Amino acid sequence: MAEPLLELRNLTTVFPMRRGAVNAVSGVNLRVQPGEILGIVGESGCGKSSVLLSILRLIRQPGHIAAGNIFFKGRDLRRLPQKKMRAIRGNEISMIFQDPLSTLNPVFPVGEQIREAMRLHGIANASPLPWPLAGRRSHEKQRVLDVMAEVGIPAPEARYRAYPHEFSGGMQQRALIAIALVCEPTLLLADEPTTALDVTIQAQIMEVMRRVNREHGAGIILVTHNLGLAAEFCDNIAVMYAGRIVERGPAQQVVDNPQHPYTRGLLACLPQISRQRSRIDPIPGEVPDLAGLPPGCAFIPRCSLARDACNSVDLRLRSLQANQYARCILYEDGVRYTVEEFS
Repeated sequence: MAEPLLELRNLTTVFPMRRGAVNAVSGVNLRVQPGEILGIVGESGCGKSSVLLSILRLIRQPGHIAAGNIFFKGRDLRRLPQKKMRAIRGNEISMIFQDPLSTLNPVFPVGEQIREAMRLHGIANASPLPWPLAGRRSHEKQRVLDVMAEVGIPAPEARYRAYPHEFSGGMQQRALIAIALVCEPTLLLADEPTTALDVTIQAQIMEVMRRVNREHGAGIILVTHNLGLAAEFCDNIAVMYAGRIVERGPAQQVVDNPQHPYTRGLLACLPQISRQRSRIDPIPGEVPDLAGLPPGCAFIPRCSLARDACNSVDLRLRSLQANQYARCILYEDGVRYTVEEFS
């Protein structure tokens, strides 16, 4: 297997709080190969966004990365000085944030904001262009117009001077993707990029990202609470709960044959036209407080299959079948279970 583009080894991110240390990310191990799309799925509060912020080393103090390694193209990002890390952010690893309105600056034209990203991360880190300032400005603007067209913003020349409030929600999200792409990064981190969009615009945005992946070969990590979206869009899926990966594997395999009770619960929440009953089956309860979690499985209060031993066993991801893993006591003895046996 080729060297991974990104590899997380035992990544642990902690936020000290008065009520105790919050382990937002706890011992996460993940790999992303060049050109791969990895989906991280789970409810709000499971630590998905903290994984992305940890990769970019953007965890705000007093939060900190307490343990683990973040290897990107063979370099451990945890060991890089801030100056070198700033050269990687935006230039080699870009992030598409969840809410365009809180990310885009309302007082600057959209085109200038895309151009600013190019100046800060692309032009600033490259050798000086061999032409006068006027030529450089022309080159910068043309690059911005090209990337605006690439992400599907119509009439880029006219939209260059438009302000964020003049864009629709879908157009604002395209602008964020353009900012992330303008320096041609090799890894895109997408944090719930379609949450506030209707299903039609959501499909268009995901198609833009798919085209970026296909044409540029960029690796993508998609954070989402929508398991159905991840199954359609991603090559592999990691299901996250209470700061830990509880199941991971090829996307279609995880959806067709989920092995962890939490994954089964997420799938049961998806509305399906083929279902005879009119109501979906929500997972009871809510994500636990991550401060001072007891040993054992954090899903116990919500799991219909929980048993006494779940409270004490130090669960590990177990290999179940081809490239599929689950963290559950049901597999501690090596037994394999089918979807029907979970019912």
